[in-house]
Amino acid sequence: MTRIKICGITREQDALAAAAAGADAIGLVFYAPSPRAVDARQAARIVAALPPFVTTVGLFVDAEPDAVRAVLAEVPLDVLQFHGEESDDYCRQFGRPYLKAVRVRSADQLQDVAAQWPGASGILLDSYKPGVPGGTGEVFDWRLVPRERDWNLVLAGGLTAANVRQAIDEMQPWAVDVSGGVEAAKGIKDLEKINAFVQEVKRV
Repeated sequence: MTRIKICGITREQDALAAAAAGADAIGLVFYAPSPRAVDARQAARIVAALPPFVTTVGLFVDAEPDAVRAVLAEVPLDVLQFHGEESDDYCRQFGRPYLKAVRVRSADQLQDVAAQWPGASGILLDSYKPGVPGGTGEVFDWRLVPRERDWNLVLAGGLTAANVRQAIDEMQPWAVDVSGGVEAAKGIKDLEKINAFVQEVKRV
């Protein structure tokens, strides 16, 4: 079954709604320019409210290593997700499984992603928009992604309840990652949209 991550969680009630709907993971954004950003204290409260067996993922963008460590000292994150120009060595240094996000521009770009980040648990593919490291709400051209691959695909970029079944049918990802597609406003999740998204994934 395709796993589900609800990203950009900023409130305890949204984290609980995601867990109740059946999401496997929630994402917490530690990138101040994002409208979905949280600080360590806020994130710690959200994580503490979660029931068991929900994976917590922390998203960073070209952060200083000490800044990442400071968050880890306060927030028990299970997985780290990097959306900048981070190298494999950088990503490995924190002793957590990690996802590397790649903003898709061409098919050639994706031919050697596993070789570039051999330590990654998965490669998250997102839409490219200049100056925006993620959360664009736009779908990229799925035809650019190799169908034969030896890495775990986490598919993001403009997913909603209306297109996620098609995305899974065409792409066969290990997981799907949604943020804006289940929101009432940026950083505020919509319970009905979360439930509809999860139900569509589970119907595949």
